[in-house]
Amino acid sequence: MKLYFSPGACSLSPHIILREAGLDFTLQKVDTYVHKTADGLDFYSINPKGQVPTVELDNGEILTEGSIIAQYIAESAENRDLLPASGLPRYRVLEWQNYISSELHKSFAPLFDADMPAEGKTRVAELLRKKFAWVNSRLEGHTYLTGDTFTVADAYLFTVSGWSKHVNLNISDFAHLQNFLASVKARPHVQAALKAEGLPS
Repeated sequence: MKLYFSPGACSLSPHIILREAGLDFTLQKVDTYVHKTADGLDFYSINPKGQVPTVELDNGEILTEGSIIAQYIAESAENRDLLPASGLPRYRVLEWQNYISSELHKSFAPLFDADMPAEGKTRVAELLRKKFAWVNSRLEGHTYLTGDTFTVADAYLFTVSGWSKHVNLNISDFAHLQNFLASVKARPHVQAALKAEGLPS
């Protein structure tokens, strides 16, 4: 399969999951400002939404939306650590996936908006810090979000948390979160994904 990505964007999460799952894949870099792939294709012709991550499956079909792509990858690899097959453990991972998507990921958008007034950004940052404070509290005593096993949700939280340094959102005082980020970053497949995207490892 082929993963269309932009360095450090939310596509980093399924990129990590692909490596953790041990699946064969290729990478295609996308400039999301001009919506062109590295080889000059109009990205809108591939994904009309114009967003990464986008995956082209082996049969040529296109799959979008990061949380769904991560689920597809884990299930394709039959990796029960990345996403349990059934029962409450599965829904705990999906619960985190949904929280990160709706409460953290989307909350960053105004902070990246050049037209957003400074006072608006300040208020958004305050609310986002409260959400990260709650996440920090849930990580106490755990290596990862649902315990000691790395899942698709951990890749997503790692990716989204990394955006804080680009918008001057200080989360360095959240000790449990920082321990989590260090643990994820130390994983060999995470290091490989960061290197492949040209990001600090």
